[in-house]
Amino acid sequence: MDNTQFIDKCEIKLKEKFKAVDDNAYFNQVKVSQAFKNNQVAVRHFNGSTGYGYGDEGRDCLGKLYAEIFGAESGIVSSHIVSGTHALTVALFGLLRPGDTLLCISGMPYDTIRGVIYGTDNGSLKDFGVAFECCDLNNGKFDFDEIKNKFTESVKVVYIQRSRGYELRDAFSCAEIENVCQFVRGLGFKGCIFVDNCYGEFVEKREPCEVGADIIVGSLIKNAGGGLAPTGGYICGKERYIDLIGKRLTAPSIGLEVGSHSAGYQYYYQGLFMAPHTVAQALKTSFLIGLAMDELGYKNYPSIDKMPSDITRAIQFDSAEKMIDFIREVQYASPVDGYVTCEPWDMPGYDDKIIMAAGTFVSGASIELSADGPVKPPYIAYFQGGLTYEHGKFALSKILDKLRC
Repeated sequence: MDNTQFIDKCEIKLKEKFKAVDDNAYFNQVKVSQAFKNNQVAVRHFNGSTGYGYGDEGRDCLGKLYAEIFGAESGIVSSHIVSGTHALTVALFGLLRPGDTLLCISGMPYDTIRGVIYGTDNGSLKDFGVAFECCDLNNGKFDFDEIKNKFTESVKVVYIQRSRGYELRDAFSCAEIENVCQFVRGLGFKGCIFVDNCYGEFVEKREPCEVGADIIVGSLIKNAGGGLAPTGGYICGKERYIDLIGKRLTAPSIGLEVGSHSAGYQYYYQGLFMAPHTVAQALKTSFLIGLAMDELGYKNYPSIDKMPSDITRAIQFDSAEKMIDFIREVQYASPVDGYVTCEPWDMPGYDDKIIMAAGTFVSGASIELSADGPVKPPYIAYFQGGLTYEHGKFALSKILDKLRC
């Protein structure tokens, strides 16, 4: 069976899954379209501003738009947020004070945020007197007994990482997040439930703020930017928390009254409008890659028989060479720097050498076709994105040429 026949066979098997993805995308597209109308988005909102940015209608409307779409009271959307890690950092420093405890209940968080939380002499939360506790997962799921045992009165923020990071587990669904939010509230917790929502936006019909989270945080070069936002991040949630975070984003005496962006906001609005469709393309690509790799005998998460809770797929290889070959083929199939052979390197903020394929129009955009992972056992490549399903299908053909030879 040649590659074309093999892929055709996979697509036939995925027919019902693809329909479910399309149904979800339509639901979210309606929600986004209605929010644009409700907030009276107009051409003037695309205009940029300079200097302090007082009265920047585009910035302020964008925050309200995100808040409505994600089921929150208020929102910050800023081009001055340089990454998802930066957005998380701003939010955590806005919420926590010396003597407080940050309790992560979803296992050890992603590499780049660890230095923010408990780094030494680098301006971390630990340096400012904020304690950190972590609850290990039980077979990839929330361990409710562990959460109860680690819970104390000093806990001011309960932290949940929705996506798997560089762990071999499924992302948490909004139903699972709802369940654990109810459990935490049942312990008497009155502080902030905080969700790192990166890679999860528009994958389901609900968002974490709609199921009990007080704050959600994400990057605009992932799902929410729809492949068009050139940079930035968002923070949405309860108004009282957004007010505190806004004072950390700028200054305690200024808050969200300032913040200019001279280039304008068209791509931020247009990217958000495109996001439900773009996420659907990434999910279909994930299903196709997942089933193909499964047929070839490679273990991958999430399993093909369930709907995913984020756009990332973890694929396990039996050697560093095969993992590197897979990631390089993703790079070779990229529209930008497709001639480049990517190599493992000591990427800032990571504990191990990372190999990353990201031949993207927006540098490092994970909503575009990309793959990465630490080069260490058990040799897992984390595959995500795809602005179009057709591009993902083409990338798979390149991968099959390499792995089936």
